[in-house]
Amino acid sequence: MPAPHPPEFRRRAVELARERSKPVAALAKDLGISESCLRRWMDQAETDDAGGSETALNSREKKELVELRRDKRRLEMEVEILKRAAAYFAQENVLPK
Repeated sequence: MPAPHPPEFRRRAVELARERSKPVAALAKDLGISESCLRRWMDQAETDDAGGSETALNSREKKELVELRRDKRRLEMEVEILKRAAAYFAQENVLPK
């Protein structure tokens, strides 16, 4: 997977596409990205500018979702470790009385 483009590059590409001085396909080729990539950036910028919608997440919400999913995976692993530790101590009867 190629490295992500900096946010400033994305913003400028969207601005150029919105000017409509060139077709999106030609502009994407000049910038060295795929047309579908540029169109996704345009759609995301439109969603961000509109303040979100019922179905689409803005960039801030997407970032928060990624962080929440990461936290969820970490917590699930912690719970699994605690379950295994509890089962180990229950089998060994090593708990003090």
